[in-house]
Amino acid sequence: MPETWVNSPSEPAPAETPRAVPRPREQPDGPAAAEPLGTDLHLELSGRGSRRAQLMHALREAVDSGRLAPGTRLPPYRSLARDLGIARNTVADAYAELVAEGRLSARQGSGTRVAHRAAPLPTGRSAPARTTAARPVVHDLMPSSPDASAFPRSDWLTSARRAVTAAPSNAFGVGDPRGRPELRTALAEYLARARGVRTDPDRIVVCAGFAHALRLLGGILDGPVAVESYGLAFYRDLLAAAGRRTVPLTVDRAGARTDELAATGARAALLTPAHQFPTGGPLHADRRAGVVDWARAHDGLLLEDDYDGEFRYDRQPIGAVQGLDPDRVVYLGSTSKSLSPALRLGWMVLPDTLVDPVLAAKGTRELTSGVIDQLTLADFIAHGAYDRHLRRMRRHYRRRRDLLVRTLAERAPDVRVSGIAAGLHAVLELPPGSEPLALGTARRLGLALEGLRPYRHPDSTMPPRDGLVIGYGTPPDHAFPAAVDALCQALASLPRE
Repeated sequence: MPETWVNSPSEPAPAETPRAVPRPREQPDGPAAAEPLGTDLHLELSGRGSRRAQLMHALREAVDSGRLAPGTRLPPYRSLARDLGIARNTVADAYAELVAEGRLSARQGSGTRVAHRAAPLPTGRSAPARTTAARPVVHDLMPSSPDASAFPRSDWLTSARRAVTAAPSNAFGVGDPRGRPELRTALAEYLARARGVRTDPDRIVVCAGFAHALRLLGGILDGPVAVESYGLAFYRDLLAAAGRRTVPLTVDRAGARTDELAATGARAALLTPAHQFPTGGPLHADRRAGVVDWARAHDGLLLEDDYDGEFRYDRQPIGAVQGLDPDRVVYLGSTSKSLSPALRLGWMVLPDTLVDPVLAAKGTRELTSGVIDQLTLADFIAHGAYDRHLRRMRRHYRRRRDLLVRTLAERAPDVRVSGIAAGLHAVLELPPGSEPLALGTARRLGLALEGLRPYRHPDSTMPPRDGLVIGYGTPPDHAFPAAVDALCQALASLPRE
């Protein structure tokens, strides 16, 4: 058949060449010959026929099956010929044939690539049956997520460059399960200054977020764990998987009823003192003191989940309970709300007696939190970028919250909004029995949010409450007004009390 030029990085060809013109001769191999460079490509040449036929079959299968995606650049034919141990003219002929078939494309300066074309179904397979797709999410008001578009990319990159440049060589070896000393030192200073935590770097253990910390702690605790009657089922499940039974505490407008702790028989309590999740509101001062008194009297331990302690709007900052008794409180924090859950960075501030058991549970090497991110966060905190970012995000989220509250007051005045003094979410209190209707209407409008009932502990004696848990941190700025409008449409379908 007529020959076709196939371009490759090592063998440029003119833009248009008569198809009957033969290819240039090979350059002689030897020390002076340039080594052809290209990407690795795994092909198995097997079956009957010539090596050219085998190569054609292997290339067709790789393209048609989707193993080589459209746009994938193939190695220069000299490079592939050398890898496969065949003549380069054989590879060039195969490329030319597949170009003619439309499976590959070749352009001068761009090499040979898999063509952008409709991939045929693999031989012997029928077209998949059509399924009815669920209505896509148009408006995301799921709670507990920050605005991903507000991640401080430029400042983070600046810290990453500075941190990697300054890091000692041993930072790139096997990781210490405690976490990098630079990050633990920065966290000790920051938490003392911003959250009233009393600690030193040797009592901080870095982890891959709150869930990771809870898994580690669940394995070393004794007896049942008291939890708030309204909270994340995921955390209760983590404790159950570690063999810990959870006992619910009543939650009211002053937070968890810590006076119920003594009757539970629990040796540990998991609370959200700064901003109860999801119902909102801080733990009352008397109850903060009460949980410390209980821990001292019963050899107990408080697990303090400070998931969004940095975000407060209408009240004075509330310090961590850990500052009242560092020997009876495990302070838990992460970057999941302040920066991004994608970082997978968290920390435990531990009593001295728990440091070794936690490290034994974690293992002898750091397997969960990347050293580069740890070093970057340490620099981010030490150079003030973390504080600046948090101040900026407080203003950002407060504007969001104010718009939500103002719009609901105008368009859904019968709905009471609570838990709005801090954090990234609010609770809309609904008439009894109306939560399923509100959720169904929201789904039809493409609105993602959560109801309040799934947060209730199954053993709680509290009567179920109907409500919606609205995350106002998730949507980007341009999408937030439309999300609030869709929410108001969903609420308009509810019966009036």
